[in-house]
Amino acid sequence: MKVWIDQDLCTGDGICTDHSPEVFVMLEDGIAYVQQEGQVLNDPGGARGLAAVPPEHQDEVLRSSVECPGECIFVED
Repeated sequence: MKVWIDQDLCTGDGICTDHSPEVFVMLEDGIAYVQQEGQVLNDPGGARGLAAVPPEHQDEVLRSSVECPGECIFVED
């Protein structure tokens, strides 16, 4: 499973970081990004910042994508 965030849709609520701080991170701009193995994928962000999700965090990431008020979290198989 892979995940990315559309930063144009992100509302900065931080629900994703509450559910899965190992995969999501909020930066100084108040927007969420994905991270992989501790590296923030913010350059580029969006669909080109696609992160692999470790199996132990997949349920958390799916819950984040469903509960995100900005509907900005996109999960791909």
